[in-house]
Amino acid sequence: MAATAAFRAQAGTRQAPALWQMRWLPLLLMAVAAAEQQVPLVLWSSDRDLWGPAANTHEGHITSDLQLSTYLDPALELGPRNVLLFLQDKLSIEDFTAYGGVFGNKQDSAFSNLENALDLAPSSLVLPAVDWYAASTLSTYLQEKLGASPLHVDLAALRELKLNASLPALLLIRLPYTSGSGLMAPREVLTGNDEVIGQVLSTLKSEDVPYTAALTAVRPSRVARDVAMVAGGLGRQLLQKQSAAAAVHPPVSYNDTAPRILFWAQNFSVAYKDHWEDLTSLTFGVQELNLTGSFWNDSYARLSLTYEQLFGTTVTFRFILANRFYPVSARHWFTMERLEIHSNGSVAYFNASRVTGPSVYSFHCEYVSSLSKNGHLLVARLQPSLWQLTLQDFQIQAFNVTGEQFSYASDCAGFFSPGIWMGLLTSLFMLFIFTYGLHMILSLKTMDRFDDHKGPTISLTQIV
Repeated sequence: MAATAAFRAQAGTRQAPALWQMRWLPLLLMAVAAAEQQVPLVLWSSDRDLWGPAANTHEGHITSDLQLSTYLDPALELGPRNVLLFLQDKLSIEDFTAYGGVFGNKQDSAFSNLENALDLAPSSLVLPAVDWYAASTLSTYLQEKLGASPLHVDLAALRELKLNASLPALLLIRLPYTSGSGLMAPREVLTGNDEVIGQVLSTLKSEDVPYTAALTAVRPSRVARDVAMVAGGLGRQLLQKQSAAAAVHPPVSYNDTAPRILFWAQNFSVAYKDHWEDLTSLTFGVQELNLTGSFWNDSYARLSLTYEQLFGTTVTFRFILANRFYPVSARHWFTMERLEIHSNGSVAYFNASRVTGPSVYSFHCEYVSSLSKNGHLLVARLQPSLWQLTLQDFQIQAFNVTGEQFSYASDCAGFFSPGIWMGLLTSLFMLFIFTYGLHMILSLKTMDRFDDHKGPTISLTQIV
């Protein structure tokens, strides 16, 4: 409470500029061009003095989940109890620079209602780059802070809904987004979403209901250009063809009342008696994938994939994951305890305990394989094993799944890569040579006696 009081005392009314007036957006676009995991977050409220200036929102700064909570906690404690969350499927700061009115030309802006709301709001805050994980869990965070389940509403339901200023309410309004290759251009979609925002705010204004609103997205709408193209310089040949992007297939999703387990890999290959089969096309993007035997609860998850006529028989792969609370870290961690391969009444077990991470994250690794050359994260209980398995660009999440999108990934890559180790060892070796040379230089001693050609010669007696 003392921190809240201090924040309230220091915070002043901040009138955020309209999005088209933000001259720093082009610089920010250049600073975060290589980042793909940030989305913008726009906050405004009908109450005053909820936010002070965001001191850390300089060019290139990314707002983390902890920093975001410092902005949201005072607003939820001191501000209105009615919270609107406009959640767009995809949105990036580049959308504001591309489709917002430039040089004050509001007629050309796709965000006229949003800009007008920010101009008239007594309190507002714009965070250009928020960590993707923090934004994706915003709905759950607001639900816990308000103690109210989110209500998925549209305009018709909002008109019939009677809000009470004293009772907390979390209204979730989903806004679509499509790429230019779809039926509608991005500008048209963003303009339509902006009209929805304007109609919702107009409805609340007519009912004189105090509110706090937030606009963000599930994931970025734009992906940074592959930097490998410019690694060799900017002199790209006019007739040079850009390499085709690798095909991206949707993840496997096990649902009961909601999505529970997500699994994805760029390549899924398995071998029996050194005969390899590629299961990628039989696993991802397949509507008839057999998930019989899959199971989920808060502490245990099992993803079961069954394939007919694989190696001449029916084969089932089972990913077994457990979720436990560890008092040392004061948080839940999940572990893939084992991978089972069922065929012809026999079971092959692979230990996969190194596939682990915080339960609020997903797990990602370039290779999850039983082959030693690919990291050997899968260890067969019986050696030698008739089965071999390789999952390339592997990602899995079995707990705290929101929608059909992975949470922020806990990667298996260690901090000290081979390149870092080579650099450290080379630096230590050079430091040793420098230290030895400096020691030799400091050990040099000059002569204290010199020969005079006019006098007798110096004779040095030999000491036996």
